[in-house]
Amino acid sequence: MAAQEVFKRVEKKFMLDEKQYRRIREVIDEKMTVDAFGLSTISNIYYDTEDYSMIRRSIEGPVYKEKLRLRGYGTVKPDSELYMEIKKKYQGVVFKRRQPVTVRDGHSWFTGLTKAPKDTQIAREIQYMKEFYHPEPKVMIAYDRIALFGNEDHELRITFDFDIRFRTEALDLTKGSWGQPLLPGKNILMEVKIPGAFPLWLLRAMEELHIHQTHFSKYGTCYEKYLSHGSAPKNLLFLERRGA
Repeated sequence: MAAQEVFKRVEKKFMLDEKQYRRIREVIDEKMTVDAFGLSTISNIYYDTEDYSMIRRSIEGPVYKEKLRLRGYGTVKPDSELYMEIKKKYQGVVFKRRQPVTVRDGHSWFTGLTKAPKDTQIAREIQYMKEFYHPEPKVMIAYDRIALFGNEDHELRITFDFDIRFRTEALDLTKGSWGQPLLPGKNILMEVKIPGAFPLWLLRAMEELHIHQTHFSKYGTCYEKYLSHGSAPKNLLFLERRGA
């Protein structure tokens, strides 16, 4: 079955400590099932204009905002399939559209050596963003994720992201998912993704555990903490360890 390429849903985010994570998992595991991938690594390269205008506008909280990123799953090899993604948010609803690409085709496309590998509507939308913004790779953000889906409502999805990390060098997903921690301590990001309303059992559990919604953006946080004033830590030690 082909991978889903178009998504429309409401996404709510919650920052948990380890105790809250253990407790909410006890509740969720009775109602939901971990997907076939189990704990997996997701790596992203975010593209932006030279002066970060896309993320700066997003942080201002407009009604409409968009991001452009290249996403890979697991260990990315030269022959792996990646996804070039447009993520848009309008009035609280998230729309994600993505075009499958190989590592080679994605690199050639975005460096201007070739056109889009396929002539699809999504590829044309990405090409328009490419020509309008002239984006360039800015940062790699990776994390380890567990995803679950509802036993009764399969459109209910909850993900937990651990060890969110980033780097500003070696912006090539085949170089691995290593990076500097984005957040202090062992915070865990929970995202609830659903087309409609939250199930009552989940709302009750979150209220009991004092789990409150947060407006957290991985790329936005990275920009505000490090990229906006040029304080992104160098990752030379990581490069040396991995022989990159």
